[in-house]
Amino acid sequence: MKMKLTTMALTALMAAGPAMADLVFPSLSYRTGPFAAGGIPFADGYADYFTLLNERDGGIGGIPARLLECETAYNTEKGVECYESTKGEGALVYQPLSTGITYQLIPKATADGIPIHSMGYGRTSAKNGKVFSHVFNYPVNYWDGASVGVNHFKKQAGGSLEGKKITLLHFNGAYGKEPIPTLEALSAQEGFSLNTIAIDYPGQEQKSQWLQIRRERPDYVLFWGWGVMNQVAVQEASNIRFPMENFMGIWWSGAELDVIPAGDGANGYKALQFHNVGNDFPVFADIQKHVLDAGKAAGAGDQIGTVLYNRGVYAAFLAAEAAKAAQAANGTKDITPAMMRDAMEALKIDEAVMAAAGLPGFGPEFQVTCENHGGGGMAAVSQWDAAAQSWSLVSEFEASDNAIIEPLIMADSKAYADENAIEGRCN
Repeated sequence: MKMKLTTMALTALMAAGPAMADLVFPSLSYRTGPFAAGGIPFADGYADYFTLLNERDGGIGGIPARLLECETAYNTEKGVECYESTKGEGALVYQPLSTGITYQLIPKATADGIPIHSMGYGRTSAKNGKVFSHVFNYPVNYWDGASVGVNHFKKQAGGSLEGKKITLLHFNGAYGKEPIPTLEALSAQEGFSLNTIAIDYPGQEQKSQWLQIRRERPDYVLFWGWGVMNQVAVQEASNIRFPMENFMGIWWSGAELDVIPAGDGANGYKALQFHNVGNDFPVFADIQKHVLDAGKAAGAGDQIGTVLYNRGVYAAFLAAEAAKAAQAANGTKDITPAMMRDAMEALKIDEAVMAAAGLPGFGPEFQVTCENHGGGGMAAVSQWDAAAQSWSLVSEFEASDNAIIEPLIMADSKAYADENAIEGRCN
């Protein structure tokens, strides 16, 4: 009888086919260190979306998503260590969440055949898929952000920036220096003078920088900050009574935690965004029901609808959609990193896809191609209402000035290709 049961079990197992591995998504998070305040809500949103897919849908295509979270503390060396320790687990795509880490992982991940999605950060010229085969930065990059920001100021100024002064206040590192080439080109084209002022991280002391701004009296300030330096900058701008409607942060400088400490002084502050704000989307009700109420949240569960939590959800949504596309294109649920890369290179996000995921109107529509790994380069402007304690979009998603940005991308990517003996692809 025992032998009969064993044979029956074996027969059933063979009929069921081979067991499929989980779909593995590493999360290079930073819940510690000087930028933890921003890293935590992003990591929570990223994890909670995959948990939602597992709990509500049984995974992606019926295969569970497995998150591998590894703490980097926003440290480049630790980020590389996290990559090396997790890549052998079947990692489908990496989200480094740091420009410094992204730069270090580009050659490693390319050699290993694993795609990177540096969503709205990292190396801007990675948009050129002819050179950067495994790096994607859709739907927008820092140079797009600089262009959309300048265009918004141009509208504020009545259609011309001739003779105006714009200051770039920035994190003193790779991330903060990314927009400088674009702003220099836009300065020459639009006739404004550009000044750059750096802030060493963590940026808790900015008196000298804001004294310089008060002395030079720029018409507009663009801000590339991260972590505690954001709230310090907003407070210092308020202290010198800089007009907040003329002060705009990049999308990493426009979360609730950046403005709430300044109270009413932050009212009117602006920030670029590449996705929508708030919690008025069906997906968040699903997360509440299937994840938070079920006691499966990655964090405290109090961040739904905040800018950085939403961004983590958006990043996970884009990864999950690429995984679904890879399954469909290859006729298998058990996909490889190579399949994931190919699907990312053909990814199409339109309103129907977003609505089906419970995210109608959440971001701009875009299409990825072999030549274009960066999407449509569209961003919107949000503004903080201190009384309502909320962000709202005050513009549509608008395209950047491609005539300025494309030559810069081609020049930078060509230099990288020449340096690394990379031949163009997509022919």
